[in-house]
Amino acid sequence: MTKTEQTKNAQRLRLGTRSSPLALAQAHQIADSVRAASGGAFECDIVTFTTTGDKLTSERLINSGGKGLFTRELDDALSRGELDLAVHSLKDVPSVLPPGQQFVAFPQREDPRDGFLSQSAKSIQELPEGAKLGTASLRREAQALALRPDLQVVTFRGNVATRMRKLEEGQADATFLAMAGLTRLGMAHVATPIPLEDMLPAAAQGIIGVVARDDASTELLEVMAKLNHAPSRAAAIAERAFLEKLDGSCRTPIAAHLFDRGDEWQLIGEVLSPGGTARWRGDGVCHKDATDAQLVLLGRAVAQEIIFAAKEALPVFGDER
Repeated sequence: MTKTEQTKNAQRLRLGTRSSPLALAQAHQIADSVRAASGGAFECDIVTFTTTGDKLTSERLINSGGKGLFTRELDDALSRGELDLAVHSLKDVPSVLPPGQQFVAFPQREDPRDGFLSQSAKSIQELPEGAKLGTASLRREAQALALRPDLQVVTFRGNVATRMRKLEEGQADATFLAMAGLTRLGMAHVATPIPLEDMLPAAAQGIIGVVARDDASTELLEVMAKLNHAPSRAAAIAERAFLEKLDGSCRTPIAAHLFDRGDEWQLIGEVLSPGGTARWRGDGVCHKDATDAQLVLLGRAVAQEIIFAAKEALPVFGDER
């Protein structure tokens, strides 16, 4: 059978994604992987959505409903049967999926670090006193202010191109972008990666999560399972369990990362007060052959350690917890 005949006979899958350049790059990556993993039995038709979060260009997500703003339209379309699969940047996905939906693949994680961008400095430490830092992330704001309380934070939203343009226009002296997104767009050279030890990233940063309905066919589930990257899947499970225990969202300065320590995984998590004046960290380890249930327990245990350490200080977040 020729390649053209294979494509003609393939089962068509509707693959949903946001319409930003980064989201489309991720969707095409998944579509190519599905075709390869299925031997051409499945072909993906990419369906784009402009989400509520995409329309908010000048205010924080916390003021408009939080994390689900980047997934809601795709979630609804998947639930209605208008999509077969949805592709998400996992850090944008609420800690609990909508009823009737499941994760079916976690491909290999891209660079999880944050990147520092500035036209006048190579690091946050080099910024002049009182410099303007552009970000809409409470986590990045809190972590930056913990290091440099003199900085002025200005709200900075939009896709990669928009944020770089704002930086060039002088709306801020520096900003942060996820290295994963820059790498997928072939733009990693524009930023200086920040070591994970210096700036713990958002839980699941750099991981793509593919979601299907619970009634997805066995054939589709088997193909999607081939896309899984075991270390990335382990990180997704542990980091999201940490997030869920803390009820984490864009309303809370929370960070977490699963580190490879040879024979063990080490999960380090932290919660900061808005403004970075207080910080609580926890960590835990498990063996590399840990089950999904054990990875969930690891995430919850590290979160519980922070809850215990912070004690009555945690209510400072109010509805931001």
